[in-house]
Amino acid sequence: MEPVVVFTTTSDIEASVVIALLDSHGIQSFRVSGHTQGIWPMAVNILGEIRIAVPEMAAEDARRIIESHREDVGSRVIRLRDEFDELQTRIEYRFRDRGLLEHALTHKSRAAEDVSGGVIDNESLEFLGDAVLGLVVADALFRAYPDYNEGQKSKVKAAVVSTQSLARHAEQIRLGDHLILGRGEEKTGGRFKQALLADAYEALIAAIYLDGGLEAASAFLLRELHAAIDAGGTPHATRDFKSALQERLQALGKPLPEYRVSGEAGPDHRKTFMVEVVVGGQVLGAATGKAKKEAEQEAAREALEKVEM
Repeated sequence: MEPVVVFTTTSDIEASVVIALLDSHGIQSFRVSGHTQGIWPMAVNILGEIRIAVPEMAAEDARRIIESHREDVGSRVIRLRDEFDELQTRIEYRFRDRGLLEHALTHKSRAAEDVSGGVIDNESLEFLGDAVLGLVVADALFRAYPDYNEGQKSKVKAAVVSTQSLARHAEQIRLGDHLILGRGEEKTGGRFKQALLADAYEALIAAIYLDGGLEAASAFLLRELHAAIDAGGTPHATRDFKSALQERLQALGKPLPEYRVSGEAGPDHRKTFMVEVVVGGQVLGAATGKAKKEAEQEAAREALEKVEM
């Protein structure tokens, strides 16, 4: 039997939502281009339309399911509900190109599971978002702390843009709820992994930058990070935790700390490092960072808290 087209859209995210919706109801669907005889998993026709087709015997049920998930958005236009509406409300930014938001939330595990190669993950956006984040935070620190030397500003910046910090901000806006993950990553708790959340947060920054420019990205970041930037004025923010830990351990007559890399993740240009600080064979602190020194400082801070308890 020839497949029947039951839905047409120009939005890849909408197509993905429809396919997932039908799949959840046990209906196999395909993305098609041109005549339904030529089925290609991620094809788009010359008009930029993505067509969703199902086996003829399932067409009636598929249309009924899709219709039940539509909503009116004007007198003439009808579309599927905006799956990212809540997220856009929380970040106080609405995308003109919703495809950029979809791209930012698509993890490599989802792209890897798509045999057509038509799904693009968010790694390139992470790279751009990291640069935008660095520029905005550096500018804010330059203006907020003109008397700080380069080393002091660098320490504050490292704390503000650390994996732990970005993951916390991602959790606050419930970014994990909206990630587009592969089945394997979903099963292993990808929505709650700090490194994955931090990466998606950077990709979100890039998406806002591409959609609304540097002004929009800066406004978003300053709303999100103002407390962390303000905290840079405290002595705690510029403290060298590695030195402080070593001094404290010496005062207590304990062995000096050892730092070891317990793991690495990500491509070569976007690696994150997992570092543990070990004292006398016992792991007292562990942290993740974009640089080994950043992770060591965070691990030392955690160890110092335990030593000083």
